[in-house]
Amino acid sequence: MSGMSGMTIGLTIFACLMCLLVFRIHVGIGMFFAGSAAFLAMNHGEFNALLFTLNNVAYARLSNYDLAVIPLFMLMGQFATNGGLSKSLFRCAAAFIGHFRGGLAMAATGACAGFGAICGSSLATAATMGQVALPELRAHGYSGRLATGTLAAAGTLGILIPPSVPLVIYAVLTQESIGKLFVAAVIPGLIATLGYMIVIRLIVTLDPGAGPAGDRASWSQRLASVVEVLPVVGVFLVVIVGIYGGWANPTEAASIGAAACGVLAFLRGGMRWPGLRASIIGTAHATAMIYMVLLGADVLNAGLAITQLPGELANWVKDSGLAPMLVMAAILIIYVLLGCVMDSLAMILLTIPIFYPVVMGLDFHGMPAVDKSVWFGILALMVVEIGLVHPPLGMNLFIIQKLARDTPYIETAKGVMPFLASDLLRIVLLLLVPGISLWLVHLNA
Repeated sequence: MSGMSGMTIGLTIFACLMCLLVFRIHVGIGMFFAGSAAFLAMNHGEFNALLFTLNNVAYARLSNYDLAVIPLFMLMGQFATNGGLSKSLFRCAAAFIGHFRGGLAMAATGACAGFGAICGSSLATAATMGQVALPELRAHGYSGRLATGTLAAAGTLGILIPPSVPLVIYAVLTQESIGKLFVAAVIPGLIATLGYMIVIRLIVTLDPGAGPAGDRASWSQRLASVVEVLPVVGVFLVVIVGIYGGWANPTEAASIGAAACGVLAFLRGGMRWPGLRASIIGTAHATAMIYMVLLGADVLNAGLAITQLPGELANWVKDSGLAPMLVMAAILIIYVLLGCVMDSLAMILLTIPIFYPVVMGLDFHGMPAVDKSVWFGILALMVVEIGLVHPPLGMNLFIIQKLARDTPYIETAKGVMPFLASDLLRIVLLLLVPGISLWLVHLNA
């Protein structure tokens, strides 16, 4: 690649990485090789610079204290999954709204939001709540399209409702406050939950047979279900309020949350040695996968940095005279397209080092840099969330499909379309009204 400019080399390396991903090369390995190629190209084939970087990057990443929250949040979700806390959340929501048409689907959506508050992973939320809610939805005569579409879409609340692993990664990459990002995601998460419930209501209004009404619970049953989920609400408040209120740093709050979920799971009888073993192994597998992607991203980002691609691209966009909203729309569309070939974590790791300087160099609604950083983080998270469910390769679609083998994939894909329309409206709303995500952040400023 001699004679080529750094930006040309950077763009070529990035294009080659996309080709690797299309051929289903693991994203962490693909980023590692792409970053290594960038180092070699910029140093005329000399290995010294690459070896020096590889010598330091693993220690620098694995010793990062902020990233300790990731295995802790993963463990918290594993305890919630294997300890049966998801069933309590679904029973509570169903006790209050299950007797309406479409009520059980709305209850599943609310339970996904509640589970997301102690999990941080969309895939885990979709898989866990699918196992809990899908049999109930089918037993009450819900259409396969509505049942699977609801659970696939509502599973994305696992990363939108804090705590959220992608938001932790975003915070580490951009040196942003984890607490601010978590608080900023609360209102958009609630709007997403409400929007999905409205979609369900519209579907059953147009097709009453798609979601028949369930049995009405007594007030004593409702009260008992509320008592069951109060500890879960307490864990959420301790983690989120503790972080943002300054009572604990993210790692301390995550440790408390994981320990509390473990104790709750044990006291409820759902956590014994097999469950504990499954939780530890599941956390180890998930954490190893995340850190492998992180290491690959570190090599790629270091390689792209010496090509000066991110800075040159940011300057080019700033000098082009393009309207900031047009640039943002293009970035969001790229996220949707990337969702066809990679998962949410990989998208954040791959794109933030490139897009973040571009966004920070533009003017959006006259926002200061600190607000713009938080606002873009929530926007990116919401579009990444769409990648998990939009056909043909949304990961949540395949997870739900494995649980509902009697429903054709095409029906599940059709089932998520109305929910994707709700996602689009929410993104437009947040684009036009940044205060939706920033109000709670400013409230404690």
